[in-house]
Amino acid sequence: MRGDLLEGVRVLDLTRLLPGPLCTQHLADLGADVIKIEDTHGGDYGRHGLGTGGDTDPDYFATVNRGKRSLALDLKQTEGRELFCKLARTADIVVEGFRPGVMERLGIGYASLQQINSKIVFCSISGYGQTGPYRNRAGHDLNYCALTGMIDQTGQPASDPVIPAFQIADLAGGTLTALATLLAALYKAQRSGRGCHIDVAMADSVMAHSILSLAVNQSVSVEQGRGQGALNGGLPCYGVYRTADGRHLAVAALERKFWERMCHQIERPDLIERHSASGTDAQLVRGELEKAFGRRTLKEWLDLFDDADCCVSPVLRFDEALEHPQFIARALFNRDTSGSVRSFGFPAVIDGQRYSAECAAPTYAQHGRAIVGELGYSDEQITALIDSGVIRLAGRQGES
Repeated sequence: MRGDLLEGVRVLDLTRLLPGPLCTQHLADLGADVIKIEDTHGGDYGRHGLGTGGDTDPDYFATVNRGKRSLALDLKQTEGRELFCKLARTADIVVEGFRPGVMERLGIGYASLQQINSKIVFCSISGYGQTGPYRNRAGHDLNYCALTGMIDQTGQPASDPVIPAFQIADLAGGTLTALATLLAALYKAQRSGRGCHIDVAMADSVMAHSILSLAVNQSVSVEQGRGQGALNGGLPCYGVYRTADGRHLAVAALERKFWERMCHQIERPDLIERHSASGTDAQLVRGELEKAFGRRTLKEWLDLFDDADCCVSPVLRFDEALEHPQFIARALFNRDTSGSVRSFGFPAVIDGQRYSAECAAPTYAQHGRAIVGELGYSDEQITALIDSGVIRLAGRQGES
C-alpha cells in the first residue's frame, strides 16, 4: 500500500535512468504525488534499459518509477515552459538531473521558480555538482567512484581494481543523499515558508562516506594497498572463504567474542589469539582458514553455524536471495500473479507496514490529459497544445 507520510506533497520529477527516478519513487511510496515530466521524443531513456541502445526494457523502468504519473512536455517551447511553471506553483519539490545550467537556460531554474513559489524545494542531482572544474563533465557511477579512490581500493592485492556490483554513487549519492536532504528541506519549507536549492553531487557523496579510508589516511604513514584495508581484505576475520563445493562463506567476526565462537565451530581454537593478525601473520591465518573452510560444503557449514551467532553467512546468488526466508518474512518483495519478484517495496518498515505505491510505472505520456486538465486547461486548449507539439499523449503523434 502507498504510505501517507507525504500525502498532499507534489513532486515534479525531471530525472532519468536510475538515481533520481529511484529517489522520487521512494517519495511516491511514502505518499507523494509524483509527476514524471518527460520529453516529447520518447521520454526517459530508462524505458529502453540502461541507455546502451538496447530494446525496450520495461522491467528495469518499472523498478524505479512505480506510483508516478507521466506527462510528456516540450520545455523548449514557450508554452511548455509556461505550463511547467503553472505546475511548479502547485508543487512542493522539483528534482532534476540535467547538467549544470540547463534548467537556468530554459528559464526554469531555482531562482525563477522561487519567484513564483517561495516554498519550492529544488534538487539538482549531477555527477560532480553545480560548481568545480568537473561540473560539466559527463560521467556514470564508475567514474564517480573511481575519482574518489574507492575503486582503487577494491579488489585483491596485486590484481586490477574490481567494478562493484552495486551502484554506490548512483544510489548512496544520487538517490539516498538526495532523499534525506529533500525531506529535511521540505520540513523547513513547510515551517518557514521558504524553500531552497539542493546541489547533490554523486562524487561528493561517495567521498563524504569514505569514512574508514579517511581514518586510515590520517593515522598511518604508509598508504595501504588494494585489498589490504581492515574491511576490504586485510583482516582474516573479515573475508570470504571457499567451501568444498565451490560456494563461499562470508566471515565478519570482527569482535573477539564472535571470532572465538567461530574458531571453536571450525575446530581451530589455536587461532583465537591471532584474531587481529596483520601483515605476514594475517596471510598465514587466512591460509589456515581457507584450508578449514575447504573441508565442508556450504550446506554443512550452514548447519554447523546455524545457532553459533558468530557473523558467518552464505554468499548467495541473487536468485537465491530473492527466495530467502528473511526477506520474505519482511515483505520486501512485490510479486506478480505468477509469484515472480517484480520490484522492491520501500526499504524501511513504518509502524509495521512496508509501503509500496500500488500503481505500476506509467506508460509514456499516460497521464498528460489529466495533469494538464487539473491546471484548468479546457479540452480545446489541450488539443491545441497537442497539435503544436507542446505536450504529447500516449498513442498520439506516432507514439505506439
